[in-house]
Amino acid sequence: MKLKRICKRLLAVAALSTLALGASAQDIKLGFNGDLSASPSAQSGLAAVLGMQTAIDDVNKAGGLLGRKLTLVTRDDSSQPAKSIQNTIELIDNEKVSAMFGPTNSGNAMAWKHIVNQKKIPEIGNVGSGTDITKPMSPGADNYMFRVSMVDRPQVAALMAYAKKNPTTKVVGLMAETTGYGQGGLKDMEEIAALQGIKPADVERFGVGDTDMTSQLNKMKAAGVDTVIVWAQGTPIAQLMRSMDKINYFPLTLTSWAADNITFYDAAGKTLAEKPLFMRTVTETYTPAQQKLFDRIGSKLKAPSSFSFALHGYDSVLLYAAAVKQAGSTDGSAVRLALEDLKTPVQGLLRTYNKPFDKTNHEALTAKDLVWTHWKDGKLAPYTDAVIRSLTAADMKQ
Repeated sequence: MKLKRICKRLLAVAALSTLALGASAQDIKLGFNGDLSASPSAQSGLAAVLGMQTAIDDVNKAGGLLGRKLTLVTRDDSSQPAKSIQNTIELIDNEKVSAMFGPTNSGNAMAWKHIVNQKKIPEIGNVGSGTDITKPMSPGADNYMFRVSMVDRPQVAALMAYAKKNPTTKVVGLMAETTGYGQGGLKDMEEIAALQGIKPADVERFGVGDTDMTSQLNKMKAAGVDTVIVWAQGTPIAQLMRSMDKINYFPLTLTSWAADNITFYDAAGKTLAEKPLFMRTVTETYTPAQQKLFDRIGSKLKAPSSFSFALHGYDSVLLYAAAVKQAGSTDGSAVRLALEDLKTPVQGLLRTYNKPFDKTNHEALTAKDLVWTHWKDGKLAPYTDAVIRSLTAADMKQ
């Protein structure tokens, strides 16, 4: 009798375990693949993951998707393209994720975008801003790369329009780091300068780890450059500002959004950090809905300046959830088609998304969603002047 009771208990435990495993197997897995530890941009990846997890918690609390729970599987690519490719394959083939998110670095997205397209897995970028990330693999091909984040080209268009209309700008110079991110931005800068009829007097490059750019700056100075447009990550932009200080040469400096990174502020110091102008999706002035999310996760962020990526992460999950509901399925092809034709507006934290994507446009945010920003007293503050107020959509040539 005793043996019978033990056997019954063991069978009951086994049954419960099987049920638990079955339930887990029914979860809809989302994968995030990006730098979470290695580069200064890792704090952006960590913030995006925090935003995604909070959105997942909210979706699950409301009943999940198609009667199933969402779960998040993360992989750290340490900013290495080879590792990022490996992570992508592992998440899709082994973890069986239904969708991918990230990455932190634009170059890594370019390294593996062919994989998600071949395997028909929707990918919603929420950090990397490289212009070519969401372009199809070939003209007219089905495209599984979507994005809820900044995009380089609209930023460049706005900065170049500012330089064109600024009465104090007479001579423009371009500078970029030698990474894929920097050179992609330089390509955008050169193309849009041509559209604006701006002929740069000098174009200079520098390594992402360089700490002295005085040689390049002296060439800019000799060319009479009074406005420099820079495409680089936060820390090298700070080193550029420090190099300007060394030779007491301070042209008007317009930069990529990477100057929002706290590593830029810390490396440049307060006085130098306040000189550049750049663009962003939010400053540190939040809407009530954004403030609620900040109150929930702010203490977990590496720095308040990275909060914008949490907003990107949160909204990217909401858009995916809306597409799954509309499709009635997690099938990649069905979700892609739903994303390209969302029937119902999605109330996000950055904006209300009313048909944000279509067959040819996979960018949820546009130039009108960007905010002119600068550092002021240690915070990211909105910036405006007469030139910015005069800019129109027609000025933003792309």
